[in-house]
Amino acid sequence: MSTLTHPLNMKIVALEEHFVIPELVGYGASTAATQTPAAWQKMVGLLSDFLEKRIPEMDKGGLDMQVLSLNSPGIQAESDRQVAISNSMLVNDFLMSLIAQHPGRFAGWAALPLQDPKAAADELERTVTQFGFCGALINGHCQGKYLDHPDFDVVWERAAALDVPIYLHPAPAVDVAHVYQGHEELVGPIWSWGVDTGTQAMRIILGKVFDRHPTAKLILGHMGELLPYSLWRMDSRWERDNRHGIELGLGRPSDYVRRNIYITTSGVASAQPLLCALLAMGADHILIGTDYPFEGISVATEFLRGAPISEIDKAKIAHQNAERILHLKC
Repeated sequence: MSTLTHPLNMKIVALEEHFVIPELVGYGASTAATQTPAAWQKMVGLLSDFLEKRIPEMDKGGLDMQVLSLNSPGIQAESDRQVAISNSMLVNDFLMSLIAQHPGRFAGWAALPLQDPKAAADELERTVTQFGFCGALINGHCQGKYLDHPDFDVVWERAAALDVPIYLHPAPAVDVAHVYQGHEELVGPIWSWGVDTGTQAMRIILGKVFDRHPTAKLILGHMGELLPYSLWRMDSRWERDNRHGIELGLGRPSDYVRRNIYITTSGVASAQPLLCALLAMGADHILIGTDYPFEGISVATEFLRGAPISEIDKAKIAHQNAERILHLKC
């Protein structure tokens, strides 16, 4: 069933929708540690499925299209450069084949072998120009290197030239901060992943990635990984605190958030943070994600349909921004 015939009649394109293929299930070992064994086994089954359960869940929730991405930590978990290159091509080719069979229901984020930045840039270009992928999704760091590292400039340059975004998704950190000791339940999606991902986004800003690549676009899930709620504070402290020699060429930190960063609602079905994000960033920078299968599709779609915002803003978040930013023809 398409949302064109859904009772509430609103087209929806969701951006943070996970999958895995059998050959790469092992990459998810660190993510599995954040769940109970039984819960993880259920997730692996859902991540591996596309037709039996996923599409019926999409129809039930009135979700037209999922933009699919390899489950965290994905290719970034691979230590061998050549294996990372071959496995990224393996999963991207699989995804291309799936999309070709169901072009109205699925689109794709490329998995990139950041272990070799030039190869990653080339794979991004291959998947965008030949497969019509929407850009790339990066799961956290790559073997301890973050996206502000100068080695990754070739990837940012290529993404900007192709006019596609990079979606930064959480993944297990390089190490666990002392503050979590004795409270390991805070490690993972419940808290630490959002802090880590928001911090990496700040590294990208203060590492002057957007100064070097002003048209580059970064997408953050989970209602912005805490950033929309900190804009005034970061600007106030930027004006007064020790910058350690860093000067930004395009404005205050918040100016970069509002210019270069987009966010999705993935994993957050609550009106209060959505309203805050709308006030902080504007409806043109917010898109919907469901975080399937870790969150329910209907939870996300019903939340957006019932959100206390204008119908104009709902349409932007539901599909118009995705069509514009990802060059989707839904």
